[in-house]
Amino acid sequence: MPTLERLRADHAEAVLAFERANRAYFARTVPDRGDEYFTPAGFAARHAALLAEQDAGICHFHVVLDDQERLIGRVNLLDVEDGSAELGYRIGEFAAGKGVATAAVAQMCRVAATAYGLTSLVAVTTLDNLASRTVLEKNGFVALGETAVGGLPGIRYRRERLGH
Repeated sequence: MPTLERLRADHAEAVLAFERANRAYFARTVPDRGDEYFTPAGFAARHAALLAEQDAGICHFHVVLDDQERLIGRVNLLDVEDGSAELGYRIGEFAAGKGVATAAVAQMCRVAATAYGLTSLVAVTTLDNLASRTVLEKNGFVALGETAVGGLPGIRYRRERLGH
């Protein structure tokens, strides 16, 4: 069972290594972060900005760790407002297809309710990302309708009653 840890400054090196190792894998289904993100200075600035957003309560960022405490994914709550937030997640290629995303999203739904007092989450994914759609649906997210994700056809989901 994966565990979630709230993002901290000392996670930076592991997060950058994770993002670099999975860059091509992620680019198959989500827009690439761009070359600047992967430079030491670019990444350091972005990591600091995320921590500042987290400190302000705008977002809540988490790393997903396996049973050997290796970083295998990320699960985030973005744009927290009025008891709701947007869920975003990415699981590395090494851990894909093993139920990690489903378990991490389930944990995040509980944490969103208990630690952050949220009552609903929204999420978006591309129409052709069947794995992500399955993770959301297994976790009680209901499709709301079509949207665009990075210029690609997508679908928007919502989940209420997070603590259940």
